[in-house]
Amino acid sequence: MNLVHGRNRIACSTMKIPSIFSETISSSATSSSSFQSNLEDKILSSKSASDALHLLYSSSRNIDPANNLKLHSATIHFLTNARLYLKARCLIKDLIQTLHTSCPPHRVSSLLFNALNQPQLTKPKSKVFGVLIMALTESGFVDEAYWVLKKTTAADELPPAVHVCNRVLDGFLKMGRFDSMWEVYNDNRSVITSPSVVTYGILIDACCHEGDIKKARKLFDEMLERGLRPTVVIYTTLVRGLCCEGRMLEAEGMFADMTKAGVVPDLYTYNALLDGHCKMANIHKALDFYREILIAGLNPNFVTFGILVDMFRKTSSTLAAESCFAQMTKFGEIPNSYVYNCLIDGYCKEGNISAALDLLSEMQVLGVTNDVFTYCILINGHCNMGNLKEADDLLREMKRKGVVANAAVYNALINGYAKNGKMVKALELCGQMVVNGVELNIITYSTLIDGYCKVKDMKSAMSLYTEMVIKGLVPDIVAYTALIDGHFKDCNTKAALRVYKEMMEAGLTPNVFTVSCLIDGLCKDGLTNDAIKVFLDNGYCRPNNVLYTSLIHGLCNDGQIFKASKFFSDMRSVGLKPDVELYAVIMQWHFKTKHVHDVMMLHADMLKMGLIRNDVIYGVFARGYREIGDYKSAFRSADDLLHPGVNPAQMAGFRSIPS
Repeated sequence: MNLVHGRNRIACSTMKIPSIFSETISSSATSSSSFQSNLEDKILSSKSASDALHLLYSSSRNIDPANNLKLHSATIHFLTNARLYLKARCLIKDLIQTLHTSCPPHRVSSLLFNALNQPQLTKPKSKVFGVLIMALTESGFVDEAYWVLKKTTAADELPPAVHVCNRVLDGFLKMGRFDSMWEVYNDNRSVITSPSVVTYGILIDACCHEGDIKKARKLFDEMLERGLRPTVVIYTTLVRGLCCEGRMLEAEGMFADMTKAGVVPDLYTYNALLDGHCKMANIHKALDFYREILIAGLNPNFVTFGILVDMFRKTSSTLAAESCFAQMTKFGEIPNSYVYNCLIDGYCKEGNISAALDLLSEMQVLGVTNDVFTYCILINGHCNMGNLKEADDLLREMKRKGVVANAAVYNALINGYAKNGKMVKALELCGQMVVNGVELNIITYSTLIDGYCKVKDMKSAMSLYTEMVIKGLVPDIVAYTALIDGHFKDCNTKAALRVYKEMMEAGLTPNVFTVSCLIDGLCKDGLTNDAIKVFLDNGYCRPNNVLYTSLIHGLCNDGQIFKASKFFSDMRSVGLKPDVELYAVIMQWHFKTKHVHDVMMLHADMLKMGLIRNDVIYGVFARGYREIGDYKSAFRSADDLLHPGVNPAQMAGFRSIPS
């Protein structure tokens, strides 16, 4: 956030300042110290800035470079004492630019500091050093500005003004060097005895960037105690910081305090709240703030619409996203790449590749850049739909248009081929990555490992796992879960448990899919007691539908219907909703044990949950009644399956459940 504004920056470019070392030195040039001293005195005693500058420029071709720097210093002193700070700063910036062509930054700052610190020049020099510090920060030499600040405070000079210290603080803030910024602040507490509004704004902004909202609030309260009035920028900074932490109630409280204090929120404030609510999926709240933007008479910008389109994309509300997209033109805003990418991603996630490609064409017609993110979204969309040829075509189009493919693009395509079992092509793409200077990352390896596990090539999967470790890449939870699942499906429980142990030793936390693979694998290997122990001792993820379903399936297949029923009851008691398929599995096993009453109770519970009977349920009933000899009920269930609205061709669906 730009809290320190450079005033009249254009003025520097309009000053015609000749380069100090570019003039040809005349053969008749004099270098006597008396002559130099005379010139310095004349400059320092000039009646006006124009006189001082005229003396400087007119004498520059007759003076050697070292003394030229001295004359510039005298001119800078004169301009500073005359309170012509902007002209003095522009002159220093010209010196910095010229000196930097042959000197490193630290040497530039040292030369200028020593030149401006000549004993014969006016005292105190604190204002001159302040101008030097500001010129250095504006030139991007923030470390050098801090060095001058330290030299100034160490000398017997008046301390630099607060606004000068602010420039150094703001310089480090913009560079993201928060440790250096706090060092400057703490080292100059004696100088910054009365921090200004700008000082507090910089410090609060740094706290918010670091995620230390508590410290930001403390500084804000300290500011109020000092009688300083926070600006809209400071309020917005705090609101944004709270929103980034997901503390929306506090953010709205700060917004309310802001309006009570008579500070009018601007579009940045509203956008911060809008973005916060969108990230929390608070759609109604987000739309309330959008309406407030309009009521306040503010025109939403492309950031506003980008936030809304992104929210609707994530909530699969493509129609609403389209409406926002259309409204942009109404407010004179042209959609940029980000907005287009959000909408394209929404279409791809819906499987509407045709609409996504239409937007791509529209971007090209309007001259909006198709960036690497656009292509990555489309390639991923094609891969998810199984359109691998089209995804490959897009990669070739990127190359033709000079758009450099990154790891995310290659990984999306590799994932597409791996999911389809085309591991040879996936490896070819890895070769292309290496040739094009794109490093294989954790996602690349995890995708390949998962692909090999799915085609039951555990040797290749483990080879890649070993390669990762040798390269110093730490396998992620996706890679470990794929290996555990692959080994179980390869009937190698020992190897699966060894990989699980290695994962735990690596300090990774199992997710719901990892635990589900463990439970499923142990159950299929007949180790149901171990599976139950994993389920009960699982302290990594809260039991959900996936875990309960894995365990109940395993227990049923092992013939432990009573234990399965107990976990099914537990599942219902914690408020989880089983799906129709799980009801079908447990009903089937109750039929096998001739617990028809339990079947009826489960059926009633299923209907109470609002689940609709499908062909699988009817098949379970038809086969179950037949197996217990109740042919009348079996025929009735079969007849129900043929009832209008149910596809007769699906009547054989009940055969899909293992008997």
